[in-house]
Amino acid sequence: MSGWVAKRFWKEARPVACDGGYTVQLDGRAIKTPAKTLLRVPTLALAEAIAGEWDAQADTIDPATMPVTRTANSALDKVAHQFTEVADMLAAYGDSDLLCYRATHPQELVARQSGMWDPLLDWAADALGARLRPVSGIMHQPQDGAALALLSERVHGMSEFELAGFHDLVAISGSLVLALAVTVERISVDEAWALSRVDETWQEEQWGIDEEASELAEKKRIDIVNAAWFFHASRRET
Repeated sequence: MSGWVAKRFWKEARPVACDGGYTVQLDGRAIKTPAKTLLRVPTLALAEAIAGEWDAQADTIDPATMPVTRTANSALDKVAHQFTEVADMLAAYGDSDLLCYRATHPQELVARQSGMWDPLLDWAADALGARLRPVSGIMHQPQDGAALALLSERVHGMSEFELAGFHDLVAISGSLVLALAVTVERISVDEAWALSRVDETWQEEQWGIDEEASELAEKKRIDIVNAAWFFHASRRET
């Protein structure tokens, strides 16, 4: 059985309206998640993207080429049943946010971090009411509890589909502030990616690019772009 692969068995995938949103049908039969739940998404944009992923499959199914389907499955099979736990986990990033942990040297890197990260911390304070303070070094220093509570409230206010996309925005960037800034389009996902890699970019400038690390970084970049798209596409049409 180790050589078994799923074969394409359908001719057409198409989005279809259903109670509570949209699903995708393969030759008239609705797709189900791995947990056998009806794959029902909140927006037509998501359903169209999922249908496109299924239509793009060749003779064998390659889940690696189906990021929207995978994240929708996660929203329904995992996040919907563990919403509070997932939201708590992501909100906890605020207490150790990437933007708050600053190098002590060299001075050029210290200045670059300050110049690129301080504006986002200022935005979080002004727009979200949550002032996080930068610290020097890598030792954990707790942030203000009231600020963290405000950030957590925003995370807990998301839908399960938004939270599924938000998960990778936070986990890949290492920053709750950057992820929230992307969700309200304060910055683009490309800007968030660059901001999350200030230290890595600095190291590359000093020592050159490592091919293996570069390939891994590109995969993460694609994943975070997909996550941002999924988050925005999850918002119900009005």
